[in-house]
Amino acid sequence: MAPSCTDGVNSLPGNCVFCEIVEGRRKAAILYEDPEVLAFRDILPQAPTHILIVPKEHVPSAVAVSDPDLWSKLMDVARKLALELGCEDKGYRLVVNSGPQAGQTIPHLHVHLLAGRSFRWPPG
Repeated sequence: MAPSCTDGVNSLPGNCVFCEIVEGRRKAAILYEDPEVLAFRDILPQAPTHILIVPKEHVPSAVAVSDPDLWSKLMDVARKLALELGCEDKGYRLVVNSGPQAGQTIPHLHVHLLAGRSFRWPPG
């Protein structure tokens, strides 16, 4: 059984927006789905292309990943979407924020695929 969805602070079940999207209780512009991963457009895009790639199982953050194959699955979906959306020529950025100080606002592991504009380095 998958871990229950929590807010990472109060451990109240059912309040994770990404779990709601995975379960179909909240609408999203879904671009990719398989039995383990879902990818959809960010509702507050930070670039012309801004896709969120999430595991369907609730994993609160990067530090909570216990299965290294999960990273492979998420990165493979990111690569496939970048190719499908034509992002490979000019480039794209993959971002994983882990924890509040890093900017993680939704306590469910997710990879941001950002493209369509120039990015500065270092970020943030």
